[in-house]
Amino acid sequence: MTTIRDVAKQAAVSPSTVSHVLNDTRFVSETTRERVLAAVKELHYRPNILARSLRRRETRTLGLIIPDNANPFFAEIVHGVEDFIFDESYTLLLGNSDGNSEKELVYLDLFINKQVDGVVLVASAAKNRASIDLLAANAVPTVIVDREIEAGFSDTILVDNLAGGYQITSYLLALGHRRIGCITGPSQLTPSAQRVTGYRQALEAAGVPLAPQLIIAGDFHSASGYRAAQTLFALPERPTAIFACNDMMALGVLGAAHDAGLAVPREVAVAGFDNIELGKLILPRLTTIAQPTYKLGSLAAELLLLRLREPDRPSERRVLPVHLIERESTRLN
Repeated sequence: MTTIRDVAKQAAVSPSTVSHVLNDTRFVSETTRERVLAAVKELHYRPNILARSLRRRETRTLGLIIPDNANPFFAEIVHGVEDFIFDESYTLLLGNSDGNSEKELVYLDLFINKQVDGVVLVASAAKNRASIDLLAANAVPTVIVDREIEAGFSDTILVDNLAGGYQITSYLLALGHRRIGCITGPSQLTPSAQRVTGYRQALEAAGVPLAPQLIIAGDFHSASGYRAAQTLFALPERPTAIFACNDMMALGVLGAAHDAGLAVPREVAVAGFDNIELGKLILPRLTTIAQPTYKLGSLAAELLLLRLREPDRPSERRVLPVHLIERESTRLN
């Protein structure tokens, strides 16, 4: 196996010079640097990452926890995190909590034992006190994604969920709908609660009375969207449009409409939230609120690495904009 001494001999420099070039710890002339890097490439030298990490008290490993790895929305967040940190020579440990706070704690404890340098967390609940306490007690640099946790606890990356709920509901109202069903996500999660608030505010702004029976609880999975739509379709006066608070539930609504013999969008319009890839492929294609999912992940990774470099900087809270994408599930061409 090639050693740093072999590289030094090939480049006609000292081993310490090779180390300074590879670790960028001291000025080395450009000519010498190029000679060292050429020797590294020619000899296929791979630094001992573990030893270097131990010296620096870092592992160059990050942890990421998401609540549902089967949901394309969270898969895209993972993609954004992984792409960004790969370019920075970090590796990723991934945990799927299944929305279970106890499972989330098990993964966080594992990450801490593995001595990860930091954690990106899409929490199982809006305020999982045990997770916050565990991360704080172990001084783990953390970025929270898609959840409101606690002001000042960590850097936080969100999207404007309230604006999205308002925008999609206002759009359905502009199409002439007045009985608009809303299928919520879990009430303890801020994205769902904020989208429903946007829905309510849009109805109020349009002077349309809120009908509580048109709001049905879901859990962000397609099966719950299907069941909720069945409930809405069974009402004496069913809704003419349904806003599902994520695309997976909206896909369930489309399935329920098909099984009930209702034409979409002529008899019932359907809209979602997330803009997952599958929504562009099914027929009718799904109208939705697009959020910058990949950017949520890449920006979270960027902020976490910045936190590792500048641990004392003030925490940030960033809210990314969303926008409406109109497709065939809400409007006849």
